[in-house]
Amino acid sequence: FLKRWIDQGGVPKFRKSGRPRSTSRLFGRNVLHLSRVNTCLTAVDIARERCDPPNPKPSFRTIRRRLQAAGLNGRRPVKKPIISTKNRKARVEWTKVHKYWTKKEWEDILCSDESKHMLFGKNGIQWIRRPQDTRFNPKYQIPTMKHGGGNVIVWGLVFRLGMCPLRRIQGIMDKFQYECILENSMRPYACNSLGRGFIFQQNNDLKH
Repeated sequence: FLKRWIDQGGVPKFRKSGRPRSTSRLFGRNVLHLSRVNTCLTAVDIARERCDPPNPKPSFRTIRRRLQAAGLNGRRPVKKPIISTKNRKARVEWTKVHKYWTKKEWEDILCSDESKHMLFGKNGIQWIRRPQDTRFNPKYQIPTMKHGGGNVIVWGLVFRLGMCPLRRIQGIMDKFQYECILENSMRPYACNSLGRGFIFQQNNDLKH
């Protein structure tokens, strides 16, 4: 032990069990840096980069293991509307102004929006649970039709007392159809339910 201590200059370094890593720590840091700079890069994309110049390029499986070890697992991103910096600031200011509104003040708000409903199937991702190797079993398949079999777009209004009758939108909504809905559906229903002191909410669609 003393001889090994003197020869190795300190604590003896015993040979570790298992296969040694094929990549350096520099490689691991570079992989994490690339992934954090561009979160859309896959392990295959990163494998094309030169992460560790002195050594040969590792496989994408090695890169994937390094990412997973750092907690960077592949996940489906959440989609959201693009909101400009100007609109973000405006929304923050709006929330500050209305932060201390009372329940009575909020009771006079009417919220409106349009919604599309598919006539066949669902508009989005649908998950199922099935045994392994049964992907092509008709029991675990979801039938589809071209263009979703059509859809229905409706306009609706909700407030503290419930909701007004839905109005079906014919074709593509334009400003003339929208004005017709406001005059013949929204205004009469709101006045009969809340009187003339209501506040109508609508989004920033150009036709509004």
